[in-house]
Amino acid sequence: MNSKPSKRVAIVTGGSRDIGRAIAEKMAAEGVRVVINFHGSAERAKETLNGIQAVGGEATIVKGDMTSYQDVQTLVSTACETYGDEIHYLINVVGGLVSRRTLLEMSEGFFEEVMKLNMTSTFLVTRAVVPHMPSGSAVVNFASQAGRDGGGPGAAAYAASKGAVMAFTRSMAKELGPQGIRVNALCPGMIDTTFHDTFTRNEVRKNVAAATPLRREGDVSDIAEATWFLASQSSEFITGACVDINGGMYFS
Repeated sequence: MNSKPSKRVAIVTGGSRDIGRAIAEKMAAEGVRVVINFHGSAERAKETLNGIQAVGGEATIVKGDMTSYQDVQTLVSTACETYGDEIHYLINVVGGLVSRRTLLEMSEGFFEEVMKLNMTSTFLVTRAVVPHMPSGSAVVNFASQAGRDGGGPGAAAYAASKGAVMAFTRSMAKELGPQGIRVNALCPGMIDTTFHDTFTRNEVRKNVAAATPLRREGDVSDIAEATWFLASQSSEFITGACVDINGGMYFS
């Protein structure tokens, strides 16, 4: 057993940019020690780490593909070796659309890749982390508005995978609730991130923002605040919820 002092610890997958970075920074600002997983840019991960440390927060970065069993095990073991054997918050941000493809454009391999990126990663990390979570811990998964409304053009695989994340969230809330572990999900709509920079035309983004009751896209800080609420004791009687955060664009 690791003998390091007990303090709240979070794992944030996909924590080096955009939503993941904002969540990692918010967690650190709340005094949580944060283990930030990244898979792509080590430079971005180091920027996130340096930013947290510059304001007195505690964090470490771990490279890994969250669709890989071995990389997931490495992430969790590093968290325990660095900060102790208990993990109190798991934020499953990893995911993506990969590309927009219609039904007839999708191969079986592509469909499985998208499901693996969004759903299998959530399953693998949750399964690895839960044995280290004491009563009072919380998991926040990332679904999407697409999981509710089917998504935009060419997003069927992505929407299906995010719908699966929502169902998994509810199942885990039932299964883990007796252990004192809450499991919720966020379903973001149009958020100003590199995801939409890549996959959504500027004209579409402007139209969506104009049609939203709040007349804007969401900001990553909106997501980070909602994530902290669901992870913290402020929501200690909320579990199994898939919370919409879309500025009123879609009501579930």
